[in-house]
Amino acid sequence: MYKLINTQNTDPNSIKNALINEGYDDIYTWQDSPGTFYDWHTHPNYEIRWVYQGEVIIGIKDNNQQVMELNLKPGDRLEIPPNTLHYAKTKTGVKYICASK
Repeated sequence: MYKLINTQNTDPNSIKNALINEGYDDIYTWQDSPGTFYDWHTHPNYEIRWVYQGEVIIGIKDNNQQVMELNLKPGDRLEIPPNTLHYAKTKTGVKYICASK
């Protein structure tokens, strides 16, 4: 199941260093404009989305196929296990660090 943590860390360099220290190897900065929508999809790897500016809503299906919407704000770190069905959308735009392993 997913894990959402408010780290209060909004410094991109510090976030990248923390993820490197945790063994993540595919780390990059990403941003989405207001109104961006990524339809339901999965990833084959363990994924991190760590917001440092703006907000993004991530919809995730739980084990009972119920949709849960998570509103990620600056400092929030979302950990998503492999093959977890989810979507993403933003109203205001967002900047975040992505990582996988």
